[in-house]
Amino acid sequence: MPLVSRTQPLRNVTVVITRPAGTAGPMSRRVRKLGGIPVSVPGLSLRATEDASAVDAELRRALEGDVLVFTSPAAVRFAADVLPLATRAVVIAVGRGTARALRTANLPDARFPEASQNSEGVLGLPELADIQGRRVALIGAPGGRGVLREQLAARGARLSEIHVYHRVAPRLDRRHIDPLLKLTRRSAVLLSSAEALDHLHRALIAPAWRRLVQAVAVVSSERLRDVATAVGFERVVVADSAMPSDLLAAASQVSFTRR
Repeated sequence: MPLVSRTQPLRNVTVVITRPAGTAGPMSRRVRKLGGIPVSVPGLSLRATEDASAVDAELRRALEGDVLVFTSPAAVRFAADVLPLATRAVVIAVGRGTARALRTANLPDARFPEASQNSEGVLGLPELADIQGRRVALIGAPGGRGVLREQLAARGARLSEIHVYHRVAPRLDRRHIDPLLKLTRRSAVLLSSAEALDHLHRALIAPAWRRLVQAVAVVSSERLRDVATAVGFERVVVADSAMPSDLLAAASQVSFTRR
């Protein structure tokens, strides 16, 4: 068995990145730094909500409320494209990446869970412990974050949901499919969305899908482990979170075979 480089633990490993179209650049650079070969095959495309005037009005009301919860970096970007995010409300991010996007959007004081960067972690923040009657806006896209939605309502929040973008199936072509047809077992696929995995399952031609499920699936949660196993992945590793650093750390611990 070849020795694994400490500085390049993914040397000559193909890493399939399933992040939304147009957002894989930073992850690809991280993979190359670790010695890997990045391949971007987006599982989702993100689109701004078409009714911009309605989103503008909803965001203005939310910015005058008590609590804003941004569910992803994309939620921040699409909201900031509509209007400046100036507010006196408590601002909460689901994770460190979302908080970083909020700093870029001139909201530097966002709270976020340090340990469990997910819906459960957000619900454990002290700022959401007593929200009876408070105006709370959940800013993101349709679908997902059901636990957040249900628990905020159960705690008595005056909850509004603002969909600043939506997720759609990606447009895949030969640029995406051809690299998959060449995958060996020295490959990993990074997965942080069941919806993205479902889109890929539906969109990929059978030979490409068969190659993909032979890779090691590096998933962001136990729930996603079950989803990946159900669609055919035999080798599944669970990362600590959906953060790029955690996904790549988990991939770096895998013992890849040569074939």
